[in-house]
Amino acid sequence: MTELIALDDQSKVWIYQADRFFTDDEMDEIIPAIRQFVTEWVSHSNQLRAYGNLFHHRFICLFVDETNSHASGCSIDSSVRFIKEIGRKYDVDLMGRTEFAYLYEDEVHSIAMQSLSDAVQKDKIQMDTLFFDHNVKTKVEFLAEWLQPLKDSWHKRFV
Repeated sequence: MTELIALDDQSKVWIYQADRFFTDDEMDEIIPAIRQFVTEWVSHSNQLRAYGNLFHHRFICLFVDETNSHASGCSIDSSVRFIKEIGRKYDVDLMGRTEFAYLYEDEVHSIAMQSLSDAVQKDKIQMDTLFFDHNVKTKVEFLAEWLQPLKDSWHKRFV
């Protein structure tokens, strides 16, 4: 994680949520693949200063420090191809956006967007339950706001 800390605070972040947990064996393969990808990630033949990791057995996060080289459309497309390749190889959906992830008793859980209101009404999820906000755009937002209580997150509009 020291590589992440070394990046500029305004580094861009892309977060991909898997529709299931990766096993330890899968993580042993995926994390080195992510590290390899970010070391080779380029934009218009310029090496990108980047970091990537798999968090909570569930989220692939890619960061780009754009103080020297900006991520171009082609470089972003290459990252999406990489993510889709992982999805195909491990039979996991990393592109879905209808499942919300949250922490309950220090474990990541997910709920279908359309089920959130009912879960809150039945008190299965409280307004102070921490939700993962994949809409954060920068490293500083990721570190400070990736996890937010439901009452403070954009997810609240589905309650």
